[in-house]
Amino acid sequence: MPDVFADLVGQDEAVDVLRRAAADAAAVLRAGLPDLTAQSDPADPAPTFGSDPAQAGAAERAEREPGAGMTHAWIFTGPPGSGRSVAARAFAAALQCGHGSGCGACPGCHTTMAGTHADVRLVVPDGLSIGVNEMRALVLRAASTPSGGRWQVVVIEDADRLTEAAGNALLKAVEEPPPRTVFLLCAPSIHPDDISVTIRSRCRVVPLRQPAPAAVAEVLVRRDGVEPDVANWAAAAAQGHVGRARRLARDPQARTRRDAVLAVPRQLTGVGAAIDAAAALIGAAEAEAAALVADTDAAERAALETALGAGGTGRRAASAFRGAAGQVKELERRQKSRATRAQRDALDRALVDLAGFYRDALTMALGAPVEPVHTDTATVAGAGARKWEADGALRRLEAVLACRAAIEANVKPRIAVEAMMLALWKG
Repeated sequence: MPDVFADLVGQDEAVDVLRRAAADAAAVLRAGLPDLTAQSDPADPAPTFGSDPAQAGAAERAEREPGAGMTHAWIFTGPPGSGRSVAARAFAAALQCGHGSGCGACPGCHTTMAGTHADVRLVVPDGLSIGVNEMRALVLRAASTPSGGRWQVVVIEDADRLTEAAGNALLKAVEEPPPRTVFLLCAPSIHPDDISVTIRSRCRVVPLRQPAPAAVAEVLVRRDGVEPDVANWAAAAAQGHVGRARRLARDPQARTRRDAVLAVPRQLTGVGAAIDAAAALIGAAEAEAAALVADTDAAERAALETALGAGGTGRRAASAFRGAAGQVKELERRQKSRATRAQRDALDRALVDLAGFYRDALTMALGAPVEPVHTDTATVAGAGARKWEADGALRRLEAVLACRAAIEANVKPRIAVEAMMLALWKG
C-alpha cells in the first residue's frame, strides 16, 4: 500500500523534509516532552530547505535533539496545482501515524486522509475570504487536548484568503501555541499580499515547485488508470496542475469547456464578436460553478430545514421554523459567497487555458525549442504566430494575465473579460 506522500508529485526534496519532521515529532512523543516549544523557539523557526546551507545544520540537530527538526507552524507555498493542500494533508497524516512515518496503512493515516480524524481540522474556504469568527472558533477548538494522544493538527487551505482580523486571531495562536497543536497553512507564496509578515516569521516554509508533465502523467496512469497517451496530453494541457489534469483526462465536459475557450482566438473578428465572446466565457463559468455547488447547496438547505423543524406538525413547530429566518439568510449568504468563489475559479481556469494558447504562439514566433502547452491547437497557434509575430503574441498574453490580475483585485469579472477580449482583438 502506498504511503501518504505517494500522490505528492515531483516534490522529492519537500517529501524528505516532511518525513524527517514527522519522525522527529514522533520522537518528541516518545521522549515524553510536553510540546514542540520545549525544543524550539517559535520566534526562530527552522530555515527553509533548498539552497540555504543552514538546512544541513537543522537536519543534524534533528538527529541529535527530539523536536529540533519539527516546529508547531508550517507554510506550504507553490503555484496552483503544485500540491500545497496535498502536502499539508499528507504531513498531517504522518503526524497522526502510529509508526510516525505516514505509512498509509494505520488508522491514523486512513482517517486523516479520509478527512474523519478527530484531531485534524481542515479549513477550506467556501467564499472569497476566511472570517475572524471562523478563525477564533477554530483556534479555540485547536487548543483542546488531542483525543488520540498525538497532535491537534489544523490545516488551513488558501491561507491567503484570511482577512486581517482573522490573521490576527491566528497570529495569537501561532505566537503562543497550545501544547501539542500544529498549524499547517497553504498559500501561493510568502509575499505579504499572501501571508502576513508576522505569521510568516513564526512558521517554517516548505516551497513546492510545479511538477513536470511526465510526473503528472505517471500519477494519472498509476492512480487513476488513465491511458498513457491521454495522460500525457492532459498533463501537458494542464500545465503541471495535477487536479486539472485529472479532470481533463476523466471528464468529457471539462474537455468540451476547454475546447470552447481555445476557440476564442478564432472568433475575435470585431468589436461585437469580442463582446459576445466575453459574454459566452462569463456564462460558461457561471454554468460550471452552478453545477459544482448545486448538490452541496441543496443538501445544506435540506439539513438546515430539518434541524429547524421544517415539515413538523403543530403550531410550535411552524412558529419555530418561521423564527429561524436569520439562520436561513446566513446560509444563503454563505452559499452566495461560495458560488462567487466557484465562478471566479472556473473563469480563472479558462483564462489559464487561454494564456497557454498565446504562450504557444509566442514561443513559436520566437522559435523557442519548447513543447507546446496545447498540442491539439498547435497549428492554430502557429498561424497566429506568423500573423502577430512575437510582439503581437506577447501583447495578447499580457492582456490575459492582466485580466487575471484585475479579477484578483476585485474588478467585476464581466468588465475585466470584456476589456481583455477587446485587447486580444486589437492586438
